Amino acid sequence: MSDASPMNWIEANQRDLMTAVAGVRAALEAMRTNGAGPRPAEPEEQPLPASLQVLSMAFGLSRFERAILLLCAGIEFDGQFSSLCAAAEGERGHPYPTFGLALAALPQPHWSALTPTAPLRRWRLIDCATPLPGSLLTTPLRIDERVLHFLTGIHYLDERLAGLVEPVDDDQLVTSHQELARRIAAVLASPASPPPLIQLCGADAATRRAIAAAACRAVSLRLHAAAAEHVPANAVELDALMRLWERETILGSAALYVEAETVDRNDAKAVAQVARFIELPRGAILLGTLEPWRTLRRPTVCIDARKPTTDEQRAVWHSLLAAAPLSVNGQVNGLVSQFNLSVPSIRASVRDALIQTGSGETPEARLWSACRAQARMKLDDLAQRIDPGADWDDLVLPELEKRLLRDIAVQVAQRTTVYETWGFAEKNHRGLGISALFAGPSGTGKTMAAEVLAKALRLDLYRIDLAGVVSKYIGETEKNLRRVFDAAEDSGAILFFDEADALFGKRSEVKDSHDRYANIEISYLLQRMEAYRGLAVLATNLKGAVDNAFLRRIRFVVNFPFPDARQRAEIWRRAFPSATPTEGLDLTQLARLNVAGGNIRNIALNAAFHAADTGGPVRMSHILRATRAEYAKLDKPLTEIDLRDPG
Repeated sequence: MSDASPMNWIEANQRDLMTAVAGVRAALEAMRTNGAGPRPAEPEEQPLPASLQVLSMAFGLSRFERAILLLCAGIEFDGQFSSLCAAAEGERGHPYPTFGLALAALPQPHWSALTPTAPLRRWRLIDCATPLPGSLLTTPLRIDERVLHFLTGIHYLDERLAGLVEPVDDDQLVTSHQELARRIAAVLASPASPPPLIQLCGADAATRRAIAAAACRAVSLRLHAAAAEHVPANAVELDALMRLWERETILGSAALYVEAETVDRNDAKAVAQVARFIELPRGAILLGTLEPWRTLRRPTVCIDARKPTTDEQRAVWHSLLAAAPLSVNGQVNGLVSQFNLSVPSIRASVRDALIQTGSGETPEARLWSACRAQARMKLDDLAQRIDPGADWDDLVLPELEKRLLRDIAVQVAQRTTVYETWGFAEKNHRGLGISALFAGPSGTGKTMAAEVLAKALRLDLYRIDLAGVVSKYIGETEKNLRRVFDAAEDSGAILFFDEADALFGKRSEVKDSHDRYANIEISYLLQRMEAYRGLAVLATNLKGAVDNAFLRRIRFVVNFPFPDARQRAEIWRRAFPSATPTEGLDLTQLARLNVAGGNIRNIALNAAFHAADTGGPVRMSHILRATRAEYAKLDKPLTEIDLRDPG
C-alpha cells in the first residue's frame, strides 16, 4: 500500500478490480464468439488489484482459481454477466458461473481447483451447493459475501461470527501490565507458524482482556473475544466455526481471545471441544483462564496476569479522582487497602460516585459504596449476602468475648498500617489473613456478631453454607471454595462459613482415600483463610469437634456461651424495638425461660404479631402463646415456669 490516503487506495483498488473482472468478461466473450471452435488465446495477465493480490498470496490461489473468483465477482458487479455466462456455454448454457464454464473459458484450467480441499472450497471463498451425483460441473457458484467485500477494500467481521466473537477495546494499562503485554507481543511476533498458544492466567477477567488487547495492538492484530461456552459441541458446527475464524485471521489480521474461566475442568467433553478449537493450525490464539491448561498439544506460553499492585491502584485512583474532580480527603489509602480492583472497576466506581452526587452522602461514603457495589458482583452469585442490622449495643456476651470481637475489628481496619507501612508483610508472607472461629450452641449470636463486625467496618457480609459447599466428589469441595475466595478478593468482604461441622472434625487415622481427601479439604480451607486479604469466620456448634492442629492456624477463637439468666434478661430487654407498645412484661420471669437469644427473638417477634392482631400492646399472654409454639418447635416441654398474664 502506498502513501496515498485510504480513500485514494480504495478508488485505485476498485479500478484495478474492475479491470481484472473485464479480463474475465473478455474471456467469456471470446468463448461465445468462437463457439465450438478452438479455445481462444489466453489474454496477458494484468497487474492484480491490491486486495486480490493479498487474498491470492494468503490462500495460495493459482491463476485459474483467481479467475474463478473474478468470474463469480463479475456476476455481482455487472448485470450482463449472466447472459454472457449462458451464451458462452451455447444453447444449454446456465445464466450463472459453474465449474464447467470456468474449465472451458478461463486461462490455465486445472481440475484440482474443484476439490473440497483446494483453497476455493476449503476456505469458503466461493459458495458451492453440495453437488448431486454427476453434477459438479453444473453446480452454481457464488462468491462469499465477506470475500466480495474484501476484494472491494471493505473490512468487517464476518456476520456469521456475530454473537460468537466480539471486538475487544483497549484499556489503560498500569506499568506491570504493560510489561506483560510486551512479552506477549514478542511471542506473537515470533517467526513460529502458528505462534504458541498464550495462556493468560489470573482471577480477574478484565485485566486479562486488557493485557491481551494491548499486546495484539502492538503487533497490528485486531483482537476479538469468544466465550468458551459458545464453542459448538456439534463436530460439523465446530469445524465450520474453525474454518470461518481461520479465514478471518487471514483476511483481517485478527487474533482470538477465548475466555475459558467458566469451563468445568472435570467435564472432559467440554474441555476437549474447547481444546480442539484453540489448537487451530493458523492464527494467534490467547486463552483466558484461572489456572493453566496442561493437556494441550499446541506449544504454550503461560502469563500470570495479576491485578495491579497496591501502588499502581493508588496511582490510578489519584489520577481518576483528580480528573473527576472528586475530593475524598486522603481516603485513597483506605480504598486501596480494602478493595483490590482492576482499572475498569476503579473507573466505574468513580463514575458511580459522581452519578450519586446529591444523594446527601459525603464523597467518601459514595465512593466507598460504589467500590462495594463493583466488588460484590461476582460474589452475589456464589453466596448469600446479609444486610447487617445489628450493632455493638445489640450484642449480649461476656466482656471477654466482646473484647475479642473488637480486637478482630481493629485488626481488619488497621491491617494496611501494620502489614505494609510497618513492614510485617515483608517479614512474614504467611498467615496474614485474619481468621476467626465462632463456637457455641445454635442461637447464641454467632451470625449477629458477624453482622456487627460488617456494619462497624462498612463491609459486605456473605454467608456460605459449608454443608452445601462440601461435595462427595473428590476435588469438588476445593473448587467450590476457590470460586468463593477468588470472587471475594476484590472487596475483602467478611466471609461467614456457617455449619463448619460439615467439614471439621477430629482428625482420625486415614483408612481410605476419602479420609485423606477430607483432610486435604480442611487444609485447603485453612490455607485460603490464611491467605485471604479480608476476614474469614468459621461458625460451629461443636468446638470440641475441631482438631487442635487446626485451631492453631486460626487467629481468633470466640466462644458464644449459652446465656445465663442475667444475660437472658438483657436480651429480653432489647428484644422489642422502642416503637413496639408493651404492657406488664416481667423481664425477671421471662429470663427464667431457658432458651438462647435466637429463640428469644423468635418468641418476641411472634408475640408482636399476636398483639398486633388483637389491636393492643404486647402482654405476657402473647409471649406465653409464642413461647408454647417455640418450645413445641424445639420438642421441649414448657413445665419449668408458668407465664401467666398478671393483669
